[in-house]
Amino acid sequence: MSDTNNKEDIKVTPNSEEFENIKLTAWEGLKKFFRELFDIRADSDRDATIAAVKKDIPFKGHTAWILIFSIFVASIGLNVSSTAVVIGAMLISPLMGPIVGVGLSVAINDVDTLKRSLLNLGIMVVLSVLTAFLYFKLSPLTEETPELIARTYPTILDVLVAIFGGLGLIVAKTKSGTIASVIFGVAIATALMPPLCTVGYGLAVGNFNYAGGALYLFSINAVFIALATFIVSKLLRFPLVRYANSKRRKRTAQLASLIAVIVMVPSVILFIKLLDEQVFENRTKEFVKEIIRYEGAEVVKSTYDYNTKDIEVYLIGRPVPQSKINSWLTELKETEGLEESDLKIYQGADQTGELAEKISGDLKTEILEDLYVNNEQKLRDKDERIQFLEDEITKLRVKDIPFEDLSKEVKLVYSDLESFSYAKQVSTNFSKVDTMPVFTVDWKRSVSSRERRENNEKLADWLKFKLKLDTLRVVQ
Repeated sequence: MSDTNNKEDIKVTPNSEEFENIKLTAWEGLKKFFRELFDIRADSDRDATIAAVKKDIPFKGHTAWILIFSIFVASIGLNVSSTAVVIGAMLISPLMGPIVGVGLSVAINDVDTLKRSLLNLGIMVVLSVLTAFLYFKLSPLTEETPELIARTYPTILDVLVAIFGGLGLIVAKTKSGTIASVIFGVAIATALMPPLCTVGYGLAVGNFNYAGGALYLFSINAVFIALATFIVSKLLRFPLVRYANSKRRKRTAQLASLIAVIVMVPSVILFIKLLDEQVFENRTKEFVKEIIRYEGAEVVKSTYDYNTKDIEVYLIGRPVPQSKINSWLTELKETEGLEESDLKIYQGADQTGELAEKISGDLKTEILEDLYVNNEQKLRDKDERIQFLEDEITKLRVKDIPFEDLSKEVKLVYSDLESFSYAKQVSTNFSKVDTMPVFTVDWKRSVSSRERRENNEKLADWLKFKLKLDTLRVVQ
């Protein structure tokens, strides 16, 4: 019995070791697969990348003219709200070079390249804004367009696009044989050119909020592209610039580290702030959509302010009782992320005029326009019906004119009349048919032309009053 057990033990042990070896081999193979799949160090040409980045930094000659032309193209695209034209301007814009140069120079402690990058970037920005300013100042078309308004303030999505776009750009540049299509794609996605055009537009029309918001958006894109370049360069261990003077090398390294901290810390804070603002916006919209409901009442507008945490909702229709509003307030305090928010409800039933003051002019215009479009046909039909009824009433009145008695009364008032006749005149302008009473008079020869005209006018007024008609004609 014991011999059998020993044999079983001997058979089990080799099988277990073999299974463990298979697992180990599979795990090593899986790690090798993912390492080779995502490893970019083997195919990175560090020296060629540094040379390519430095080559794109200078701003003179052809580059200056290309920038000016791309600014004009972008300004026209924003002016006419053409996305295709704006994309074309992004493709030919040379702004990306100095920004990548800033990130790389900080990563490799190259002070000279950093100075050249910052100087060229500053000149590019000033020239871009000046060109756009002159265009919008001279252009007769200064109306706000959706393309312009979209570049007046950054969102969390702009930050994310700048981060991943910058990472894609520098990774593409480090590859042996640069991937041009990736660089073009990043140029389109990060959209460095349109915000600068919007800065020029804001200055040209005197809207400094637009100019400041657009400059803020450009700064975010530029900072995060440079930051992505810095991070990838460090991860790929780009060689540091060596200086013969050890003190200078140490001072340069400290300066580069300081610049990196100055760039990274505000960027992280900005990212967190915009993320919180976006989360607040999304939760506010969801709360208004899901919670602010009452039968017979309709939400026409809702606004929010991230800084003050105020949420304002405007309702029209059936008045919402205070008990229901109190329940909304209770639910707001129990909603994650909105606990400190203040909900204000404005209703159409308010007699104080507060609702009318709060709702913006744009919203009033939208509501009135919607009402006009929806009811235009009904109003037209009613007008046509009213006109038809008025014509029928006129016809009935014409039929009921007591001509014999009327003619005697006219003769008593106007003794110089020799004849007085009446007829119905039917006329058309080929869109409608109209019936009008016409009185024909004949005056004695002794009555002058001026007196006849005056008498005709007086007689027409008297007949309108007598017969209670709005229109009639007295002819000679």
